[in-house]
Amino acid sequence: MTTAPQTDFSALPLTPATLANLTQLGYTAMTPIQAACLPSALLGKDIIAQAKTGSGKTAAFALALLANLNPRRFAVQTMVLCPTRELADQVTTEIRRLARAEDNIKVVTLCGGVPLRGQFATLEHGAHIVVGTPGRLMDHLERGSLKLDALNTLVLDEADRMLDMGFFEDIVKVAKQCPKERQTLLFSATYPEGIAKLSAQFMKEPITIKVEAQHSDSQIEQRWYEVKSNERLHAVGLLLAHFRPASTIAFCNTKAQCRDLVEVLRGQGFSALALFGELEQRERDQVLVRFANRSCSVLVATDVAARGLDIANLEAVINVDVTPDSEVHVHRIGRTGRAGESGLALNLASMNEMGYVGKIEQLQGRESDWHPVSELTPASKEPLVPAMTTVHIQGGRKEKIRPGDVLGALTADLGYTREQVGKINVNEWSTYVAVDRNIAQQVASRLNDGKIKGKSVKVRVLED
Repeated sequence: MTTAPQTDFSALPLTPATLANLTQLGYTAMTPIQAACLPSALLGKDIIAQAKTGSGKTAAFALALLANLNPRRFAVQTMVLCPTRELADQVTTEIRRLARAEDNIKVVTLCGGVPLRGQFATLEHGAHIVVGTPGRLMDHLERGSLKLDALNTLVLDEADRMLDMGFFEDIVKVAKQCPKERQTLLFSATYPEGIAKLSAQFMKEPITIKVEAQHSDSQIEQRWYEVKSNERLHAVGLLLAHFRPASTIAFCNTKAQCRDLVEVLRGQGFSALALFGELEQRERDQVLVRFANRSCSVLVATDVAARGLDIANLEAVINVDVTPDSEVHVHRIGRTGRAGESGLALNLASMNEMGYVGKIEQLQGRESDWHPVSELTPASKEPLVPAMTTVHIQGGRKEKIRPGDVLGALTADLGYTREQVGKINVNEWSTYVAVDRNIAQQVASRLNDGKIKGKSVKVRVLED
């Protein structure tokens, strides 16, 4: 009899129903972080794991917490802390998919930006797993609406990002309200000093796991360009005109640099939006929806704002500034070239950043591939304009609007083709639909005059 290879999920003590569900979901083999974490996590050990977004880390903790759960006990048995609402939503979705093998496991998301009242009602009905942001979880604990006496697993996801956002004290307070006899799983893309300080406060003999955050050279082509500091922003436009990627994240080290770059790129005719820490949740949602649905070509972001984002089919990453932290650099460029696709990592560096470049070369174990800025020439006279534009409909899940209703209104009622309609995102109070750029204004005015689900709606085109 042959033993199952260690990357096979069947090598783990999981139930046949869970293994069948994993196969159905297309989980064929464990990713490196899953193979490294799951054997110890399933034994109930505390773990500190260093792994980047997109490495399969959610399943690395979700399978462990689900194995530890008693579905017949209707009380909160697991709590997952996330830095942002987007990440909390992604984690909730993934846990629900992995929990399909079990009967009626209830997962609740508790984040800010949503009225507390509705969350109170949800918690009163009971839940097995709570996923949320530290501030909102603190609110519920202080009000007594969230009870943790049955908790057996605490997960801190993207702990470094939570520390960046100033959540240290909140995390400690939340952890102190959890039962002492529990398992704690901490996941972090980088390993700042605060992580050791955090784990020392409330983890029991944690096992530290680090999975190499490297990417294969064949998937990501990395190029470096030396620039003077005053040419940097203009050089981003040259890169975009030369390579013409349909979607690009441009990383800056500061918010001020983000704002300046967006202004320069818009002045050059590019469709660019900024993402940084101080944006209100509604603005942040709109920026992310427009970038993900291909209505905007360039997302200009700081590291703090972009962590936890998982954008599919990202063609290029531009490092406008070199980050002093070489692991952050690897994390940035790992957002492109995913799922077997090839990606482009374009880096601008001035003389005073060469020390940082050296640290990156050391971590990656290879020299940088340098190219002159002078070789960048526009590939076409046509401006790089996104194919789609986003139309905003006032009304969402609260008005019982579903994606199918919007698609029906556009195709069956108004006669547009399925190809002219892109992604449809329905939030609590708003709906965003990507449509062919050439028909956007017409779509908005016809929807304003018409109805969705028999109701009149207010519609506008989101422009830069």
